[in-house]
Amino acid sequence: MSNLLKSYIKQKHREYRKKSKERIFKGNIVHCTICNSEYREFGPFGKKKRKNAKCHNCGSLERHRLVWEYIQDRKLINKPMRLLHFAPEKVFYGIFSEMPGIDYFPCDLHPNIYDYGGKTKVRKADITNIPFPNDHFDFILCNHVLEHIPEDALAMSELYRVMKPNGMGIFQVPIDYNRDTTYEDFSITSPKARLKAFGRRDHVRWYGKDYKERLKKVGFEVTEDHFVDSFSKEDQFKFGFDTTELIYLCKKTV
Repeated sequence: MSNLLKSYIKQKHREYRKKSKERIFKGNIVHCTICNSEYREFGPFGKKKRKNAKCHNCGSLERHRLVWEYIQDRKLINKPMRLLHFAPEKVFYGIFSEMPGIDYFPCDLHPNIYDYGGKTKVRKADITNIPFPNDHFDFILCNHVLEHIPEDALAMSELYRVMKPNGMGIFQVPIDYNRDTTYEDFSITSPKARLKAFGRRDHVRWYGKDYKERLKKVGFEVTEDHFVDSFSKEDQFKFGFDTTELIYLCKKTV
């Protein structure tokens, strides 16, 4: 069987599964803030199967919908602008790659895994050595990346370096708010041990309540925004938000 035929079969299988889920979850109780689809409930997602998590149409998760609503509410995307996006989620890639006035730079250390078929190429970039000049980007989006990076302080410094003065970024990570300080132990190297210690096989730390201070140390002005609390409990469920997720808005003021 040719690769082209295999790809066609996989695509048709995805389309069938998507339509099946849309029929099963048909309704208007929840609303996706990204694609505006409505369902009885979002789908479960994750190893422990979080309820009301994944949009059946665009595939967005809780954090994606919350971040997008925050970007819209705070009017953070201004045109024209240059936007850097690490580990580009498909749902955001689809928006930014088609948005007029946005000079969009999606990138990752392993760009070949992003087979989105869009017109914007995903570039190869190491977040600890970003291949762009100083003061280059108006806005940077970096969701759930830093917890994978052993030298996260260097990565944060690089994000600061390539951000324009008065530029902004949103840098989300998994945070255990029961921890005052971030937990990391670089002697833990096996995937199984990392799963037990950090919750994922490819994570190298659990961030704690000091995450904001870690960002501030490299120069960012950081707003730890309890944006999700501005919604009623009914709307938190309706939009499928994680009620524990805070937004970390970082600014470069010099």
